[in-house]
Amino acid sequence: MNELTPTTPSPIAATEETLLWFGHDPLWLVILKVVGIFVILVLVVLFTIWLERRVVGRMQQRIGPNRTGPFGLLQSLMDGFKLAFKEEIFPTAADKAVYIIAPILSVVPAYMAWAVIPFGPEVSIFGQATPLQLTDFPVAVLYILAIASIGIYGIVLAGWASGSTYPLLGGLRSSAQMISYEIAMGLSFVAVFLFAGTMSTSSIVNGQVDLWFGLLVLPSFLIYATAMIGETNRAPFDLPEAESELVGGFHTEYSTMKFALFFLAEYINMVTVSAVAVTLFLGGWRAPFPISMWSGANEGWFPMIWFFLKIFIFIFVFIWLRGTLPRFRYDQFMRFGWKVLIPISVLWILIIAIIRGVSDEYGLTATPLAITAGFILTVAVLWILGRNVKRRRVKNLAENTIPEKFKPNSGGFPVPPLPGQEYRPARRTVVADVGAATDAGTTSVSEEVRGG
Repeated sequence: MNELTPTTPSPIAATEETLLWFGHDPLWLVILKVVGIFVILVLVVLFTIWLERRVVGRMQQRIGPNRTGPFGLLQSLMDGFKLAFKEEIFPTAADKAVYIIAPILSVVPAYMAWAVIPFGPEVSIFGQATPLQLTDFPVAVLYILAIASIGIYGIVLAGWASGSTYPLLGGLRSSAQMISYEIAMGLSFVAVFLFAGTMSTSSIVNGQVDLWFGLLVLPSFLIYATAMIGETNRAPFDLPEAESELVGGFHTEYSTMKFALFFLAEYINMVTVSAVAVTLFLGGWRAPFPISMWSGANEGWFPMIWFFLKIFIFIFVFIWLRGTLPRFRYDQFMRFGWKVLIPISVLWILIIAIIRGVSDEYGLTATPLAITAGFILTVAVLWILGRNVKRRRVKNLAENTIPEKFKPNSGGFPVPPLPGQEYRPARRTVVADVGAATDAGTTSVSEEVRGG
């Protein structure tokens, strides 16, 4: 039999067997799981906000929050209480109904995506055997993409309902950005589907027992890692909230708990995209090597530790990028999404399809072919991007070479000289009336004046 995945000879049978775990929980256990996911996400968001403030503070040689609670851990909770008790302000020109619905429409889909995220294997909760996952079905990953796209409506409606120019521009910019990068994000999943043979999240995790898909389809992992930063509007891709031209962007006119909901949605989305990356590319809740050599590493409640450790690695990368990289220009950002990420994604899907077809036809093993092709494509793309950046820098340097003679009015309006430029004003003649009358009439005296 030809090898379809690196681990499972029959993905369809394995998927059907895995999905049999779900749909049998009693109502009390379903409610307990829902409440547990909600509480875990709230705690993770509070810790993430604290972690970001402390890490960025350390990068910028500041202390960060350290007063409220031990090590400042309760600072995020106190900020939430402060926002809850602030005075409610409605903009005069706002559409009240949509203005109120928009933040709710942003935060609810962020929670709903976690319904199909696997936290761990089957465990016993009060004597009831159940998987550490709310539910699963054959197209669970498509469900995540659909729910994520609904969150865009909250941002667009927030910008429109505020009745102000800057929120409207921020909402339009955010919708264009998120839709563009959702395309690259969706395309990055295709290679995983081709090797896993399923779109079920729990089955995809079970297909990474021996080899993580992040190594098997490396270009897809790198494309997704880039797209998820743009999808969550995080630096250096935080163009919808660019204070230099749009103030706060789509939430400029929001305050109190409505602003807190947007803030909550942003951080939950950070955790969500990190959890999806861990599930699809980094083995999900399975322990990394060499911890996986321990027989009990992937049993019981221990897998939740590995799962959240992987998530916090991604969150640290989010924070690291925010503290180090400057913001892109909007045209650079959109050009990178449409002209780099999407074409590379399509090319990689074509390569993976050819590899799968050839391996099935001639009885070859698809795993080493995919790893080799992914490594070659990654190196080639990085080399091409590096050459383009270098060529653009040389071109900009040539265009911005300081001219020998500075012309202050060459651009149509007077400008001061740049550092290193020498301003040599032209000679001009000033005619002065000395007010003295002679026999020949009024005398005009010309003198050369050197201006500065």
